[in-house]
Amino acid sequence: MRTFGVEEELLIADPVDGTPLALATGMLDVAAGSGKGPDESPTLKSEFKQEQIEVNSRPCSKASDLREEIVLGRALADSAARAVGARVAALATPPVFHATPTLGNRRYAAMGTEFGLISREQLTCGFHVHVSIESQDEGVAVLDRIRHWLPVLLALSANSPFWMGADTAFASYRTQIWNRWPTAGPMDVFGSAEGYRTVLAELLATGVPMDEGMIYFDARLSRGQPTVELRIADVCLYAEDALTIAVIARALVETAAGEWRQGAPPSNALTSVLRMSNWRASRFGMGDQLLHPLEQVPCPAADVVGALLRHVRKALTGTGDLGTARSGLARILKRGTGERLQRQAYARRLRLADVVSAAIATTNQDGQRSDVGLARR
Repeated sequence: MRTFGVEEELLIADPVDGTPLALATGMLDVAAGSGKGPDESPTLKSEFKQEQIEVNSRPCSKASDLREEIVLGRALADSAARAVGARVAALATPPVFHATPTLGNRRYAAMGTEFGLISREQLTCGFHVHVSIESQDEGVAVLDRIRHWLPVLLALSANSPFWMGADTAFASYRTQIWNRWPTAGPMDVFGSAEGYRTVLAELLATGVPMDEGMIYFDARLSRGQPTVELRIADVCLYAEDALTIAVIARALVETAAGEWRQGAPPSNALTSVLRMSNWRASRFGMGDQLLHPLEQVPCPAADVVGALLRHVRKALTGTGDLGTARSGLARILKRGTGERLQRQAYARRLRLADVVSAAIATTNQDGQRSDVGLARR
């Protein structure tokens, strides 16, 4: 069974007025003093901005174990945030925000100099799923065969309607901000591991990306781990939605690898059309029509989700995750994604601080359960 793990980028916020707080270094100091090593719990890591923190799960084989990692990771981050006078919220963009130069390390500072306002405004929080692969050849074959399904994961995660204090009318405005990076977005079919390396070399030769870490495809081969990294999703407000997307991501990888082994060709969808699919998912989330991955024409979101579930059903059955995926998708279709809760919170009193407060509560609603889990460990 393929292992999988997740990276969640969380916003560090003032629990009273909702403003982002540049406290990541202090949180990391708190976590380092806890005495817990990387083999004992999820880990915290600095990110592009000091106003965000990344939580890394350990690799898992079972969905139940990954769910516990997600819950424990959020609890760990919030505990560290509380120690420095803040809270964490799983918000893909901050409702209350102004451009800031508070970058996370020297490399990020160099990017800030090179990319100007793109960097200063790049306070966005994503959700990355790593799925193990047997080789780079298999990994690239997977990338070539999942590219047209990735916009559905974006729609299922949409959690960023507000930007610079305004409702953008988008479900995932993070996607629009993120796609300012020159290498972000859907990728062409690579054909082979050699083809993948050739594309990376040609991109780096332009001098625009500073290093391979700036290759921000919607999905890519991980540089440091034998995994495929699916990067298209917003951070999910609900921990259960994060788990749903992760189990579907693993099933997509397994399904694509099986297609490759059987000699099935990748989708011939044009990259330019996939950009339209991403845009529609970013604009409407689950609230309207999406482009059908197989036909690239608008269809009701529920029908597209049904097509995705049918596509990966065999793989989900093989890992025992079919029930988890079914119930998770049904929950998202019924209650909506994080963007709906954010807009509902704002509509009550027209206060952006209320959006952040509601997000803090929802992000950490499993905290008591996680405390029990930490005690068991």
